Amino acid sequence: MAHSAKSRHVQDHQPDARDRLIVALYAQLKAERETREAMEWVARHGGLSPDVLEAMASDPVPVFSQEDVVAVERIIDREQTKSGNSKGS
Repeated sequence: MAHSAKSRHVQDHQPDARDRLIVALYAQLKAERETREAMEWVARHGGLSPDVLEAMASDPVPVFSQEDVVAVERIIDREQTKSGNSKGS
């Protein structure tokens, strides 16, 4: 009976607003980082015209530090570990 109660608890667990916000911010940060990396690669290989570079510079993407990304990744890992421990118990 205790097992079914634990199983039900894990199944009923839905991410709260804070969890969803963290995951959304993480996804946004990751996408922005990947976009910057792709733009840097194209720029190094001569694929961007001066007009495109000027347009990109006039509409900058907010800069997040690597420490910010690492902190969010740690939070997500911690939450996933907690969820994994709950499921395995």
